[in-house]
Amino acid sequence: MNRRTDSAPPIVSVVGKGDSGKTTFVEKLIGVLVSRGWRVGTVKHHVHDFDIDVPGKDSWRHARAGAEVSMVSSPTKFSVIRNVEQELTLDEIAQYARDVDILITEGFKHAARVCIEVSRLARSPEPICTDERLVALVTDNPGLVPDGVPVFGLEDAEAVADFVEREFLTGQHNAAPSAGGDA
Repeated sequence: MNRRTDSAPPIVSVVGKGDSGKTTFVEKLIGVLVSRGWRVGTVKHHVHDFDIDVPGKDSWRHARAGAEVSMVSSPTKFSVIRNVEQELTLDEIAQYARDVDILITEGFKHAARVCIEVSRLARSPEPICTDERLVALVTDNPGLVPDGVPVFGLEDAEAVADFVEREFLTGQHNAAPSAGGDA
């Protein structure tokens, strides 16, 4: 496999309306890619402030006391929580993921250069990404057939992983990071 260590990995953004199944699909796609030996990084976009630290724990207390960077280290994990003045772009985020083969984002529908959309018929009759950034559609809606875009079923993570490998991991397509930075 082509291991990336010298540059930012390709970025593929999984987008869609809320409650369309993005997280469930991303979980399946990660599992398939990892089982095939790829190193996968992920980024979830939140439009609001968030906390990943547990209130009351030491690192949470350090951050609340004013630390710009709060880190937690253990024998099996390392975490960094850093305050930022403005939202990072996908280019900037990708710099933190140089040791993975691919960075899969969930969200970033406006900032993404490459989108795989999850569109569930019960949630919306049409996709939200209708431009050249849409490279694949994952849907249960048989009426959605965008020109030149492969369509996969909601349970078809294996076939989407084949597509991702072919297009982004083995050299046919370059999903370079974009310059944007919002959802």
